[in-house]
Amino acid sequence: MRLFQDFLDQSKQLNQTPKHKRIFKKTDFIYHAPNKQYKVIFIGLKIPNLPAPLHYLNFFSTIGIPNSAVFLNQSAIKTTVLDTATTLVSTSPHMVGQLSAYSIKKDCYLNEQDLQFGHRESISGSLTNINIQRMNDELSFDLQICALSPSLYFSKLKFNLAEFWSLPAMCKGELFYKQQRYEIEGLASFEFAKSRNLSYMSCAFYVYQLINLDEQRQIIFTQYRDSFNHLISSRIYIRNILQDDLQFFDEQVQFNIKRIYPQIKTPNGQIMYLPREFEWLYQDEKISIQLEGCCRGDFKFGLGAGFVGSFYYTLTMNNEVFEGTGGYCEYIDCRALRWQEQNKEESLINKIEQVAPIMIKK
Repeated sequence: MRLFQDFLDQSKQLNQTPKHKRIFKKTDFIYHAPNKQYKVIFIGLKIPNLPAPLHYLNFFSTIGIPNSAVFLNQSAIKTTVLDTATTLVSTSPHMVGQLSAYSIKKDCYLNEQDLQFGHRESISGSLTNINIQRMNDELSFDLQICALSPSLYFSKLKFNLAEFWSLPAMCKGELFYKQQRYEIEGLASFEFAKSRNLSYMSCAFYVYQLINLDEQRQIIFTQYRDSFNHLISSRIYIRNILQDDLQFFDEQVQFNIKRIYPQIKTPNGQIMYLPREFEWLYQDEKISIQLEGCCRGDFKFGLGAGFVGSFYYTLTMNNEVFEGTGGYCEYIDCRALRWQEQNKEESLINKIEQVAPIMIKK
């Protein structure tokens, strides 16, 4: 699977290209509605490290449901997979209306970069001036987004089969949660994916985590595994908007789950364990990265077949230490229980083998 992925996916080469050699056309980064070529579209805005009680804010729209286990939410399908659009909008406090599902033909207006989902959510404008709105009694907002560089590719398949890119962005506006007003201003990630609705990759495990290191730097971790628990990719991206610089690591990037929450059953009937404590690890001759994370337990269902939430963290990069309470997390695990529980058993064995005692909070 990894060899096939490396052959088909050009993202590694693109992410490793030095910035002075990057040649991108303006048309490389344009978000748009579905068309004849691309039937499945993802558009996402993710804002980590917000003050309490928000901690994070996300907006994630799926237009057309893909043939992928991790992004197939059967419970949200209105008519057919390609006539269904969903929007997931959430923040850390308790919510009941984070996920909305629509019939594209009956409920949505989709025209190039002007996208309207029912009478609730909308996206409009160009990358340097995007407006995202949501009108709802529980959670509403009006945000202006200006996308910046450096760009990165999570995936870029040959033959124009599919692509998934991300741009850092400055985000500003106001948010109302249960009639309480909050000012939103800071560094976000604006992301777009398009696909010809292929099911070439049996991705069954997906994790995405985002942290703002400061006002100029972001770090993103991603990992994908197939239904047999084989690693498809495990990557860390560090981008600096001030220096227009992207650091990319995808060899020996480790992700270890140390503690989990009790198993849950999703609206699709999927049994899933969600992470409670975890770590990232990476080291080479120039840099050492170690993150210790603890999920807050504010998981919201609706990102495909899985969840979004936030986490506390301590991140050490060489001699720099970053601590925060607003790391942003996406987590989907559709593997068979034997793989999920194998990870649980391995974590327990690792703890038993350690000499030092471990204190676990109840």
